[in-house]
Amino acid sequence: MVDWLAGKRVRGTSSERTPLGTAVGGTGVGGWVELGRSNVSAGVYDVSSLPDKRYYMILGDLQLDAGISPIDMRINADLVSNYATRASVDGATDTTATLNRNQLGNTNYAASSDSFLVGYIANRSTNEKLHFGHIVNNVAAGVAPKRTEYSAKWANTSNALNQIQISNYSGSAGNYDAGELVVLGWDPADTHTNNFWQELASVELGSANANLSSGTFTAKKYLWVQIWVKGTGAGVVPVVTFNNDTSTNYALRYSGDGAADSTLTSYTSLGNGGGVGAGQSMFRNLFIINNTSNEKLVIDHTINNNTGTGAGNAPQRFEQVNKWANTSNQITEIDVTTATSTLTAGSIIKVWGAD
Repeated sequence: MVDWLAGKRVRGTSSERTPLGTAVGGTGVGGWVELGRSNVSAGVYDVSSLPDKRYYMILGDLQLDAGISPIDMRINADLVSNYATRASVDGATDTTATLNRNQLGNTNYAASSDSFLVGYIANRSTNEKLHFGHIVNNVAAGVAPKRTEYSAKWANTSNALNQIQISNYSGSAGNYDAGELVVLGWDPADTHTNNFWQELASVELGSANANLSSGTFTAKKYLWVQIWVKGTGAGVVPVVTFNNDTSTNYALRYSGDGAADSTLTSYTSLGNGGGVGAGQSMFRNLFIINNTSNEKLVIDHTINNNTGTGAGNAPQRFEQVNKWANTSNQITEIDVTTATSTLTAGSIIKVWGAD
């Protein structure tokens, strides 16, 4: 037997859901669980004694002192040249490095700035450990943030991962003096119920509306947001704002369909991800570092099908980093609004968070 929810979403019966790892009642069994975290010590974020999990997710709240520094990673304290990295900064041509560490941020970041890193690692002991991620760096007030996308590997095929360290291992000036590194794990055999990501808001439009709001939710340091919207008319431009702030407190850097980066400063929203037309949809995935006294940094990926529906039309993509230049308040509400036409019933926003 299968139950159907609004928007033609399928839900299995309780007997079907439990073996798949979803608890009856929606509390969740398995999922991303926190394995460890580390504040910076002597310029190093060091999370050790990690259990052997199939996959890891890393969240880096990386804050620099008055110098400048790259973002380097070592696994299992391996000091040998067992690492290879490919990275692009601000959409520029890829650079590669084979060193005694993964050089995730292979361009020095600005003095006295903060960065937010979200990455994923596949951890099978007999395979090279592949990982990829994105970094947003807050260059300075009033300036669009920088972005880095990287892919990397640790070429060890004998051991599972048990330690992750991030620091400045290059010997260049500067170091880290605040922030933290959080490591999450996921494994098919997991049966825990203490998931790291807790649902804070889930709102679905019951009828067409120009505003899709999360409503007020509990403030958390880390936020993960997913938005799916569909337009009812031509030229729908759904923009995202925080805490009902529509003043010029936003700055962003973005690339559409792999084109050269563009920037917007003193902007009134996070941007629109390309907009959608009548009957066309957009899916947006955002990770946010939500420290009260820091500008809020956002890693933002969008896909939309405003090129046309059907397999004959490739969708459009946007890779983007943003910031909200508020240093007094945490984000407790996220709104998706459009000034032209409306969003259809079934448009939805979900927010998860953790401290």
